[in-house]
Amino acid sequence: MKSLSHAPMLTTERLVLRGPERDDLSEFTRFMTSAPSMEAQGETVTAEQAWFGFLTGIGHWHWHGFGFFTVVEQQIGHPVGRVGLIKHSNWPDVELAWHLFEGAEGKGFATEAAMAVKTWAREDLGLDRLYSYIDRKNTRSQAVAKRLGATTDGTRAPHEPEAEVWVHSMESH
Repeated sequence: MKSLSHAPMLTTERLVLRGPERDDLSEFTRFMTSAPSMEAQGETVTAEQAWFGFLTGIGHWHWHGFGFFTVVEQQIGHPVGRVGLIKHSNWPDVELAWHLFEGAEGKGFATEAAMAVKTWAREDLGLDRLYSYIDRKNTRSQAVAKRLGATTDGTRAPHEPEAEVWVHSMESH
């Protein structure tokens, strides 16, 4: 399949991070419309909204030069989630974000993929600071942020009052 963006391909020990492809839409739509993690956050959307979100993600790569990578587990060869950098028009900073599909949680994929994205952001994009906006009740994402070396003082994100601002150290490890 052909990537719909100019995203580089990043690899880790177990994962390939690549740009979005047309075939990713069905898994993305299923996740956005019915995933238990999205339902728990009250963030599920309609299939039409998922389609617009998918296209927005592609446009994000073209506008900013970064976006969500599709995360593929090398051993099984199909997507297990999305990890990447986003900056919406009303957001104050670049966010490092992750979303794993059902069945992929608890295996360290989010941390492994996000570490690769952080390295790419620092070395290739020259970014010196990244943020994650994590719902104060989302303890699983908070645990990932901690493993990535991020910290929070409890400050809330101006664009998302239920989310705390987590600041990522960009030092190489």
